[in-house]
Amino acid sequence: MDSSKKAKSPQAPGRQAAEGSHERKSDRQASQPSLQRPATRAARLSTIERILMDHIIGSQSQLSDLLDDEGFAVTQATLSRDLDEIHAVKTRLKDGSIAYRLADDPQSDLGEDLSSKRVEQQMGKVLTGLLVSAAAARNLVVIHTPAGAAQYVASVIDRQPLEGILGTIAGDDTVMMICVDDGQAQVRAQWLLDIASKGQSS
Repeated sequence: MDSSKKAKSPQAPGRQAAEGSHERKSDRQASQPSLQRPATRAARLSTIERILMDHIIGSQSQLSDLLDDEGFAVTQATLSRDLDEIHAVKTRLKDGSIAYRLADDPQSDLGEDLSSKRVEQQMGKVLTGLLVSAAAARNLVVIHTPAGAAQYVASVIDRQPLEGILGTIAGDDTVMMICVDDGQAQVRAQWLLDIASKGQSS
């Protein structure tokens, strides 16, 4: 027997188990897709509107940086078209600075509640293509979306000043919208369907 050939020392069972567990965990992590904001044009336009209402934006480069933080990488040409699409214009604020504002925004100051018309316009852009169904179940509205879009839809609903809604719970493709009572759930379920259909027809 050749003494130069050394037998491999067996690995400790605990180490083998740990390495196997690590590999299986890595495989599971790699196979689980992360939930991301759906990169649709409607989602991007809605995000731009929200940014313009929540921040004082003086340049397209500033807006582009904030969009990048939200997961949207856009060229200057695309951003210019988007601003035209949502009727955003540069206006002079009370302090003399220049900022982009939504031309049909009825509010004079940033941060104030949106009008019901603005809410419906914003919600319609988001729900078009993302609302699969909406149905009332007691004081809940069960909203179905494409896979991965539920958390985005829920976050948009939560940001709106909607009367009669206490909050939302989102999974992967389902949103539970919690209303104050059964009647409000019926009203809001139909409201969601109506504004989604308006967005599709516009």
